[in-house]
Amino acid sequence: MADLYEILERPDLESPVMLVHLEGWIDAGLAAQQALNVIESQSEVFTVATFDTDALLDHRARRPTMHLVDGQYADLIWPGIELRAATDQSGSEYLILSGMEPDHQWRAFSASVVDLALEFGTRMVVGLGAYPAPVPHTRPVGLATAATSRELAEAIGYLGGSVVVPAGVQAAIETRAAASGLPSVGLWAQVPHYAATMPYPPAAVKLVQGVVQLTGLTFDAGPLADDAATTIARLDELVSANPEHQQMVTQLEEQVDAVAESSAPNLPSGDELAEELQRFLREQGD
Repeated sequence: MADLYEILERPDLESPVMLVHLEGWIDAGLAAQQALNVIESQSEVFTVATFDTDALLDHRARRPTMHLVDGQYADLIWPGIELRAATDQSGSEYLILSGMEPDHQWRAFSASVVDLALEFGTRMVVGLGAYPAPVPHTRPVGLATAATSRELAEAIGYLGGSVVVPAGVQAAIETRAAASGLPSVGLWAQVPHYAATMPYPPAAVKLVQGVVQLTGLTFDAGPLADDAATTIARLDELVSANPEHQQMVTQLEEQVDAVAESSAPNLPSGDELAEELQRFLREQGD
């Protein structure tokens, strides 16, 4: 599948982790994008491969950006998909796959990503995402995994029972990686459903912490801490001004606390997740 990508550099990497976040699928509260931004800000990042977006993207849906200066064309910026390499604060190497989620050739694209992962000696693929959930902003953000093995799922926590929801291309990458013998897991932060369409830094902080816990890489979520505190304070203010919202948050608190007291994972049920996810998708449109 090398015709879908071009390798620009071949660095000698030592067992990197590949972090994956592609824009266009579910990222409630922009948590995954914020997490990736703060991770990249702590490293020197360079591009090792680019993908053929003419073959992968529908440019009528993902149009290039035109830059005009005094009526003249200054630049035309095309949406891209890149694989970049970096080193964390402790000297461990990692890869980042980011850009736009493809519109076409998902199977070929997933195969290409896994081929690159194996070529660079990747030890684990970790996808980042966030979904709207029936949880209150007054409790710690929960993480759930969509893993290719029980061991990886239990390392963070998982949704009990059976859940059927739409999938993004990251799921295709993760399952393709597993079929090639490469451990892979999706890390999903839970964002209060009533805050899912606004930036929600508390979930981004939790994703960074989840990456550190799962992979052993060294990143600091501190740069997001002030934004997270400001967001929580703003939601407190908005909720306190509306009795109906106060009642809703109280009910969510009681539900989450009851689950915590039962020593069960602090996760919503599969039915609750599916319901909130479908509502979120309806609100976002295509």
